[in-house]
Amino acid sequence: MSDELLNLRNQIDHLDEEILARLAQRATCAQRIGVIKQGNLYRPEREAQVLRRLADANPGPLPDAAVQTIFREIMSACLALEQPLKVAYLGPAGTFSESASRKHFGSAPNFLPLSTIDDVFRAVEAGNVDYGVVPVENSTEGAVGGTLDLLLANPLKICGEVKLRIHQQLLSRADGIGAAKRLYSHAQSLAQCHEWLNRNLASLPRVPVASNAEAARLAAEDPESCAIAGEAAAELYGLKVLAANIEDDPNNTTRFLVIARHDAGPSGSDRTSLVCSATNRPGAMHALLEPLARHGVSMTKLQSRPARSGLWEYVFYVDIEGHQDEAPVAAALKELNERAAFVKVLGSYPVAAI
Repeated sequence: MSDELLNLRNQIDHLDEEILARLAQRATCAQRIGVIKQGNLYRPEREAQVLRRLADANPGPLPDAAVQTIFREIMSACLALEQPLKVAYLGPAGTFSESASRKHFGSAPNFLPLSTIDDVFRAVEAGNVDYGVVPVENSTEGAVGGTLDLLLANPLKICGEVKLRIHQQLLSRADGIGAAKRLYSHAQSLAQCHEWLNRNLASLPRVPVASNAEAARLAAEDPESCAIAGEAAAELYGLKVLAANIEDDPNNTTRFLVIARHDAGPSGSDRTSLVCSATNRPGAMHALLEPLARHGVSMTKLQSRPARSGLWEYVFYVDIEGHQDEAPVAAALKELNERAAFVKVLGSYPVAAI
């Protein structure tokens, strides 16, 4: 072993000891905060501010995303010393919803997979868990209608968002694609990989199942099959990746919402979601949107959905930049309330940091 290599390894050992000592100091401070503060200790806006600040201060060579991921885990472990969290997500284990939950909260919370989006809302509302993570839209397949309907009907608030790049993997116990006689997958994943499947597995029977994790479970039990699922499911069920990243759109992304019995305070880079309805008269939609433009509030999403209260009646889901406590947003929302037949602010929350 060269002297230079030995010296570098000694430096790393010394740095690791320094990092460990600093982590212990940070954890002690976190415990002290838990003693001083009352009520809910997890503040989404505070975590978002910390992650942005660290990315801005990052000198390299680690990329910003790696720095934020490391510190997310540090904050997760420290928060667990103060207030262990329970987080429900759309299960079963091994789904992209679980990956999104762990991306947002780190690995320290107790994660609870539930069968339906409705079950996640119910668990949070009943206080059985602290937070829920549910999908709301996919960049290629569009909105998740069930989540939108529950946001309208439920008193819970949005306190965070997660954006997860969806990489679909072809998994199997077999050694090669040619050995598979059937393919298990969720219908949405089949749609997201439609062109790849037509090019590479056009004759293979496709069996839709309830989730990608269920597809992976079935493939683990059936050696003559394969499944489309994520890396988490491959690890959970011990499957080989026969083909990686087979989604047709390389930018395929799903947006998830974090729901709670509280929303988030201003973080400096926020989004506000709301749902409203317009009176049935000419120019009604223009009247709703005009206050946003006049107060300089940027709208990032507008989507209509049947109101379920009458034939051909619709509500409109709107995302705007900024926090509802900020003056321009507050002024625009005040005028919107005066003009609309119905307005419900679903929550203000930090824009996804990573």
